Amino acid sequence: MKRNTLNNVLNKARVKTALGLKLIALCCILFGFGCKSRKPLVVKRVADTTAAVKPVDTRAAKLELIKSKQTSFNTFTGKAKTKLDINGNTNDVTLNIRIQRDKKIWVSITAIAGIEVARAMITPDSLLLINKLQSLYLRKPFSYVNKYAGEQVNYRTLESLLIGNAIPELLTENAEFKTDSGNTTISGNLSEVLYKLMLGPDMKATQTNLSNQNARQTLQVTNSAFIQATNKIMPSQIDIASVVKDKKIQVNLHYTKADYDLPVEFPFSIPSRYQPAD
Repeated sequence: MKRNTLNNVLNKARVKTALGLKLIALCCILFGFGCKSRKPLVVKRVADTTAAVKPVDTRAAKLELIKSKQTSFNTFTGKAKTKLDINGNTNDVTLNIRIQRDKKIWVSITAIAGIEVARAMITPDSLLLINKLQSLYLRKPFSYVNKYAGEQVNYRTLESLLIGNAIPELLTENAEFKTDSGNTTISGNLSEVLYKLMLGPDMKATQTNLSNQNARQTLQVTNSAFIQATNKIMPSQIDIASVVKDKKIQVNLHYTKADYDLPVEFPFSIPSRYQPAD
């Protein structure tokens, strides 16, 4: 009876998550824990810090101020309840995310009953995925990500999106700056990509829009419900919508746990029985 029950759970997980390798890749590209358990994340409303941000006269000084307000870290660990919508196919999963800044992103994907169904390791040069339900693995260069998220996405983009930072490439003196009621909008054109970055009074990114009409690619990221994680401010809700030609992807992450600068490990291995995916 117990074996039958477990089989039923696994079968439901297979049906509900529909985790072929493509779905795993999409999940990973459009997003751990320390050794000790942590206290539940305390959600706080971020105070209006308009008065604390002094006016600046030059564009360079404005950029330096914005950069200084982005979250600086060495490591990040987080747990996010996540809804994936891939061309109308919706799945609810949990992402456990670990980041070593500028080096690697580790993602564990669990579905029904807390069963781990996939794991990914992303570096600036490579993407490695394992599908535990089908005993498959996928090893690709990082450029594989661009098939689903567009040419404008690189490793630093993923890191920034996962913690709610402004994408570094958008913070350039060639951009146009507008300020209204304490909010700042930065817009411009970067290698055929039209972009608009919106920042709140505290200079935290609230929305990012990227569009390449020639390549039929758009990416919109909305950050909301800001919280305090460790001693840093970050969004607990990150909504990502990507369109690349006929591929439509929507990812809604809700962080239920997050910590910065804890010791982290990145366990990853491919069992000998696993086969390469087509």
